[in-house]
Amino acid sequence: MHRVSPRTLPPGLEALTGLALDLRWTWNHAVDGLWQRVDAELWNATHNPWVVLQNVPQARLEQLRSDEAFLASLATATDERAAYLRTAGLCASRWPVDVPSGVAFFSMEFGLSEALPLYAGGLGVLAGDYLKTASDLGVPMTGIGLLYQEGYVRQTIDASGNQRETFPYNDPVSLPIQPALGTDGSWLEVTVPLPGRVLRLRVWQAQVGRAALYLLDSNHVLNGAVDRGITAKLYGGSVETRLLQEVVLGVGGWSLLALLGKDDAVAHLNEGHAALAALERARRYMHARGVPFDEAWWATRAGNVFTTHTPVASGFDAFSPSLVDKYAQRLLADCRLSLQDLLALGRADPADDDEPFNMTYLALRGCAQASAVSRLHGEVSRRLFARLYPRWPLAEVPVRHVTNGVHVPSWDSAQADALWTAACGKGRWRGDLRCLEAAVAATDDAALWNLAARQRAELVRYARERAELQAGLRGESTGQAAGAQGGLDPNVLTLGMARRFTGYKRMNLLLQDPPRLIRLLTNPSRPLQLIVAGKAHPEDVEGKRQVQAWVTFTRRPEVLGRAVFLEDYDLALAQRLVQGVDLWLNTPRRPWEACGTSGMKTLANGGLNVSTLDGWWAEAYDAACGWAIPAAGDDAQDAATLYRLLEDEVVPCFYERNAHGLPPRWVQRMRASMSRLAPRFSSNRMLLGYLEDFYLPAARALRRRSEHESLAAWARDISSHWHEVRLDDVDVVLDGDAWRFRAHVYLGGMRREWVRAELYADERHGMPRQCVPMQIGSPIGGSIGGYEFVTTLPAIRPADDYTVRVRPWHDDAFLPAELPWIAWQR
Repeated sequence: MHRVSPRTLPPGLEALTGLALDLRWTWNHAVDGLWQRVDAELWNATHNPWVVLQNVPQARLEQLRSDEAFLASLATATDERAAYLRTAGLCASRWPVDVPSGVAFFSMEFGLSEALPLYAGGLGVLAGDYLKTASDLGVPMTGIGLLYQEGYVRQTIDASGNQRETFPYNDPVSLPIQPALGTDGSWLEVTVPLPGRVLRLRVWQAQVGRAALYLLDSNHVLNGAVDRGITAKLYGGSVETRLLQEVVLGVGGWSLLALLGKDDAVAHLNEGHAALAALERARRYMHARGVPFDEAWWATRAGNVFTTHTPVASGFDAFSPSLVDKYAQRLLADCRLSLQDLLALGRADPADDDEPFNMTYLALRGCAQASAVSRLHGEVSRRLFARLYPRWPLAEVPVRHVTNGVHVPSWDSAQADALWTAACGKGRWRGDLRCLEAAVAATDDAALWNLAARQRAELVRYARERAELQAGLRGESTGQAAGAQGGLDPNVLTLGMARRFTGYKRMNLLLQDPPRLIRLLTNPSRPLQLIVAGKAHPEDVEGKRQVQAWVTFTRRPEVLGRAVFLEDYDLALAQRLVQGVDLWLNTPRRPWEACGTSGMKTLANGGLNVSTLDGWWAEAYDAACGWAIPAAGDDAQDAATLYRLLEDEVVPCFYERNAHGLPPRWVQRMRASMSRLAPRFSSNRMLLGYLEDFYLPAARALRRRSEHESLAAWARDISSHWHEVRLDDVDVVLDGDAWRFRAHVYLGGMRREWVRAELYADERHGMPRQCVPMQIGSPIGGSIGGYEFVTTLPAIRPADDYTVRVRPWHDDAFLPAELPWIAWQR
C-alpha cells in the first residue's frame, strides 16, 4: 500500500517539515520570504511550501544548512509558530472543560488553499475559513471531510469562447497532508459495512494551526474498483455514488471520531450531506449504553447542530426509497427499525410512500438546533421547512440564523494588513473586535486612497500577466497577446465580478444593454474597467452560455484594455481580485443567494460593494458604505437600475477630486465600509455566534442527557396522548387597564407539567409578536386532566389579537425542533 512520508532533511532544517505541513501558512504570510529563499522558482510557480520542500534539489538544501541568515529566519518562524500553538485563544476559556472533544465540523468540501483543492465553491471556502478561525480563537475543532482523487473542475476557454473542463489528479505526494496514525504507529483506517462487502477508508490528516482536518479516502487497494471510485471526484458520478459519498462522510466520519475517542463532541453538520452522522452517532450510543434506538436518538441529537446553505428545495439531496433500502439493511437490523421508520425521518409527510428520502429533513430531525446563513435566508428557510412543523407560526419554525463571515487574514492584501496593523495592532483578528471600528475610522484620507491605488496597480499587473498567458495558451497571435498584456489601467475605476456562473446569480445582468456598458467603459474622462471571472458547472448549459457571452464581449475591439475575462477562477485568483478591485458587483435574483461571501472579502481591503439586496448585503447595506440594487424582479429593470447607479453615482463619486487629488466621497465610503462592516462580517463574529448560541447549549444539553434519564419516554407519552388535548371556554375580561384571560384546557392522560399554555399574538397593528405563558389554576371539576390556565397582561392591544395555544414542554428539550406538536383555541 502506497504511503507518503516526509522527505528526510539535512540536520538543522528539520523544522521546515512542520512549517510546510501546517496550513497556517495559508493566512500567515510572515514566512513567505523563507520559502522564496528555499527555491524562488518553485515558490513563485506554486506558492505551496510542501511542493517546494518535496522538490527542491538536495544540493540547495545542503547550501541552506550553512546559511546563517536563513537559519536565523527559520528559527524565528519556528519560535513564532510554537508561540501561536502554545498560547490559548480568545475562546479557550469559554469552552467547557468537561467536553474535551470540542466540535466536529462535517463538510463535503473544504477550501483552505489551492494547495489542497477539495472544494467547489462557497460552501467549501466557508468551511476552510471556519477551521482557520477556530484555530485563531482557540475553539477546539476537528474537521471531517473527504479526500478526492480529482478536485473540482478546472476551466479553460477555447478560441470560440467556450468553457472546457479538466479534472487534474490530486497526487497525495504533493498535498500538504499526512497519513493519520494510530497509537501503534499504523495508518488509521475506518470500515463501513456495505451490501455484500466492507468498505475500507484510509484516513489522512491536515494540520490547520490548532485545528485538525481528517480526510477519508476510499482509494484503498482492498476495495473493489467501484468502491475505490467513491471518493474519485467531488460531486461526481451517479446518484448512487453521491449517496455513497454521504455514507462515507456521515457514517465513516462518525466512526472515525469514535476511533479517535471524540464521540462526545458537538457535531456541526455543514449542509445535509453529513446527515447520516446523526444516525451513526445514535446507533453507536445505543450499543454503548444498551438502550433502544429512540432513547439513543433523543440522547444524542442534543449534541448535533445543522447549518443549511440552500434557499430552494430543489437544492436538497434526496434519494429514492429503494436506494435507501439497498444501503440501510444493516442499520435497520442493528437498530430494530423498519424501513418506514427510517424513511419517516427524511420525509415531510411520513405517510407518503412516494416521497424520497431527503437528507436536509433528516438533518433537521437529527439535530436539536438548526441555523441559516443570513437573516434573509433564515426567513426563506423557515418558509421552506414550515411543513415539517405543521400549525406552528412561520416565525417559530426552529431555524435561526448566523450570518456567514470571512477569515480576514486569508483575504486581506499585504498593504491592507499593514494599514490595519498600524491602526489596530498585529493580533487584531484573534481578539475582541469591538475596538476596531474607532481605530480604522481614524485613518486619514491619504492613507486610504494610497491603499486603493497600490492594490489596484498590483491587480492590474497580475491581470495583464494572466491575460497574456491565457492568450498564449490559446495560440493567439502576437498582436492579440500584446493587446491582452497592455490592457487595463492602474488609475481607472476597477469593477470586479467573479463567482459560479449559474442562472440565479445573473452574471450577465450587466450585459443587458451592451452599448450602454461600452459607453461606461470607454468614457474618455471617466472610464470604467471590468475584470470578470467564474466557472459554470460542467452540466450547466445556461451558465456556460453566460461565460461565452462575457468572453465574446471582452474580445470586442472597442473594449480591449477596458474589460477582461480571467480563466479558471479559484481561491488564488479570488484573493487577487478582492484585494485589488475598487468595486465588487453581485447581482443574484432575490432571495436565491443564501448569503454570498465574495463581497465580504473586499471589505478589509477598502473595496466597496454594489449588490442586489439579497443574502448578506440585505442586512449589511448602508448608503454610507456602498450601493444597493433594489430588486424589481425583472432583469431589464434591475439592469437599468445598475447602469443608472454606475453612471450617476458610482463613477462621479470615484472621479470627483479635491485640491489634494483625493476623491473625498469615495474615501468616506471606504472608511465607513472598512470600519463598520469588516469586523461585523468577519468569521470571528460568526464563530462566536455559533459558540455562544449553539455549541455551548448543545454541549450542556448533551452532558445532561448522557447523565440523566432520556427524554424519549416523555416524548412517547406526549405523542400517544396528544390527540386528547382540547381547548374550550376561553374567557377574557377587562380588569382596569389589563386583560384577564382564563382558558379551560383538557390534557387527557398527560401530566400537567409536560405542557405549557400560552397566549400568542402575531405581529399586528404595529405591535410585535408576543408569546405569554399562562399559569395553571384549579382543576376542572368532573374532568380527566382538565385545568384552568390564567394570565393577566396590559391592555395595550385588542384582546382579539390573542389566541390560546398548548404545546409540549420540558426544560431540557429544544422545542419545537424535537417535538412539533401544538394545539390552538378553536
